[in-house]
Amino acid sequence: MSELSKEADRLIALRQSDLLDTAPDPRFDNITALASDIFNVDVALISLVDENRQWFKSNCGLDDVTETSREEAFCAYAIQQTGILVVEDASQDERFATNSLVTGETELRFYAGAPLITKDGHAFGTLCLIDSEPRTFSSKDRQRLASLAEVVNGLIENHILARELVQLKARLKE
Repeated sequence: MSELSKEADRLIALRQSDLLDTAPDPRFDNITALASDIFNVDVALISLVDENRQWFKSNCGLDDVTETSREEAFCAYAIQQTGILVVEDASQDERFATNSLVTGETELRFYAGAPLITKDGHAFGTLCLIDSEPRTFSSKDRQRLASLAEVVNGLIENHILARELVQLKARLKE
């Protein structure tokens, strides 16, 4: 399957999940608050990446920001791999050194993002950590972030199953 075909399938699955542009959910918000505390970072996000933007299902630390363009999204890189993407100092990373989030007012330096991969293999987005200071990220840190991402994956799968159940009940009534 080509990369374009995989991306098209991923976007269809993301849209069908009915997660984009939904109301805040304390279950997701609790995880980003916990991640921010555990890792002592400025920002923790649950992002969903569509064709044009990354939208934040949950946001701890970015006041009044609900999305950014996909062009500047570190998460767009993270969803293209199966493991955690770690950028210890974005100003020194050729992929991100000229990114407006790095060079601008935000001055993003550290990023760690665990892809949120559904049981069907679609990476909807990430659970990510952002900080204004460069930092290292140990193997134990990676394990902790991966564990939290698994909790988020479970919430996403529960949401998808609940939506499918509602649709099935509606069809049975017809």
